[in-house]
Amino acid sequence: MIEKIVRTALLIGMALVLAACELGGESGDTAALREQLASKDSQIAQLQAQVAAQGGQTAAAPQERSRLEKVRARGRLTCAAPNDVPGLGYLDSEGRNLGFDVDLCRAVAAAIFGNGEAVEIISLAWSERGSALQAGDLDLMSMTTTWTTTRDSQWGNFTVITFYDGQGFMIPKDKGIDSALKLGGTTVCVTSGTTTELNLADFLRQHNLQAEAVVFEDSATVDSAYVQGRCDAITSDKSALAATRSGLENPEDHIILPETISKEPLTPVVPHGDDQWLDLVKTVLYVLINAEEFGVTMANVEQMKNHENIQIRRMLGTEGEFGQADLGLSPTFAVDVLKAVGNYGEIYDRYLGPEGMSFTLPRHANELWTNGGLIYAPPLR
Repeated sequence: MIEKIVRTALLIGMALVLAACELGGESGDTAALREQLASKDSQIAQLQAQVAAQGGQTAAAPQERSRLEKVRARGRLTCAAPNDVPGLGYLDSEGRNLGFDVDLCRAVAAAIFGNGEAVEIISLAWSERGSALQAGDLDLMSMTTTWTTTRDSQWGNFTVITFYDGQGFMIPKDKGIDSALKLGGTTVCVTSGTTTELNLADFLRQHNLQAEAVVFEDSATVDSAYVQGRCDAITSDKSALAATRSGLENPEDHIILPETISKEPLTPVVPHGDDQWLDLVKTVLYVLINAEEFGVTMANVEQMKNHENIQIRRMLGTEGEFGQADLGLSPTFAVDVLKAVGNYGEIYDRYLGPEGMSFTLPRHANELWTNGGLIYAPPLR
């Protein structure tokens, strides 16, 4: 900007001098004008030097640090995850965060730091998820979040579908209702600020059902209200309903109705604006899925480093590469990830399998593609 001012002033000065000469030589007024221009040039030069010295427009602006650089400088990953959904994100008796979604946070931390515990798990109200991402307050959100087009454009960058779900309803058996299409005249508990609330409204309107939504801010309050009989039924993702049912005093007294009223692809999300960070998180999730497909586990990862399968050796960093340097990660980061949390199937089974810590939820769509499910990842090469 200042350089342009200087050039413009000099050009004006030259034009005026030339015009005066063409009119018959340099008059006293023209000579005075020359002196004024010289004085202004000197002032502009002084101003330019002052602005540069103070880091103004002529000084180079400092480069914004990447998300990965910020995370490394902080020494930990900040990740939002639920703390009130058994199996997916909850607190154990010692207050430690556990669950499927929580382990996805730990996988990313392990990729960066070689330590799955280098993570701060943040609890958010469901209605706060979008604003927290938009503000850039989180590095990652792994919070049973449904991928929708509006959220993708407004909230942040959705990464990889890690859980295929769908919304349903649960109701006490003694209500005598065996279909969601018979919910007219009932009250239904639902969490505010979620796709669940909108899906419920759409479903009732679509089928002309006069049911009343009873809205609460978080899922724990919704569950409590249902138990207390403050509503006839409860609606949520079917995985969450199974979690709620498993914690009831008499689970067999409650039925999850057969209808699935929505598609709920659940996906970790990162803030907009950093392609390297988006690619990093996606690649960590791809490692979890490919590792299950290759049979690489928490227990055998060290032995698999020299496996005869080239793809396994590449994944574990002992032959070739698949973009680790571009992502800012160690060549062997996948080993650290698998040592910390295991592969996708191990994470699922840890919390939701037949011998899981929470309850049993058949994988169905969440089986690997090789087993007839939808879980699939690009090749690591």
